Amino acid sequence: MQNPHEDTEWNDALRKHGILPKKEVVVQPPEEDQSEPKQNYDDMSLDELAEFEDEEEERIMDLYRQKRLAELKALQMKSKFGDVREISAQDYVQEVNKAGEDIWVVLHLYKQGIPLCSLINQHIMRLAAKFPEIKFLKSISTTCIPNFPDKNLPTLFIYKNGDLVHQWIGALHFGGMNLTQDQLEWKFHQADIVKSDLESNPTSKVFDVMSSSIRSSNRDGDSSDEE
Repeated sequence: MQNPHEDTEWNDALRKHGILPKKEVVVQPPEEDQSEPKQNYDDMSLDELAEFEDEEEERIMDLYRQKRLAELKALQMKSKFGDVREISAQDYVQEVNKAGEDIWVVLHLYKQGIPLCSLINQHIMRLAAKFPEIKFLKSISTTCIPNFPDKNLPTLFIYKNGDLVHQWIGALHFGGMNLTQDQLEWKFHQADIVKSDLESNPTSKVFDVMSSSIRSSNRDGDSSDEE
């Protein structure tokens, strides 16, 4: 005779159609908490509290050190560039499309004899050393892209995972020969390419100094007129 309390497919089917009553659920008593008893701070002396705080602070610092070491290790694995590499059209696929997962690639198209191109090459050489996790490349424009017009120089193409994310074409994007390394770094920072340690936009400071100088000159001129 079939036992109605057995766990069989047949009994399950009978229970599903209400022929057999649903199986009683046995509630297991809660397991005793084997963890350490909670600390009662009210019963601790001042020395015990101080010792406990020292141990807790050391534990937190140890967790922070482990987290920081993991971050530095991950950054070190990415920090494998540190210079500006010259490429040709034949190198493009390997150096750009196959640069690696989550690697930012900055490609500068330039030409000899264009002052702003030379200036940007100087800036990105220093930025490459400062941000070795970014892959900085340069290529003579017509070597990389045949018949690329000089009026579009300098040009920066920014890639990630093989995709073109940003393109800055022509001198207007860089502010001309007054472009500083900090300004270019801030431009990369705003585009989320690098994490700059600059606290604010250096271009704003330049404008503030110029505006202050102009206002000062105007005040001096007004004073002279009054005399």
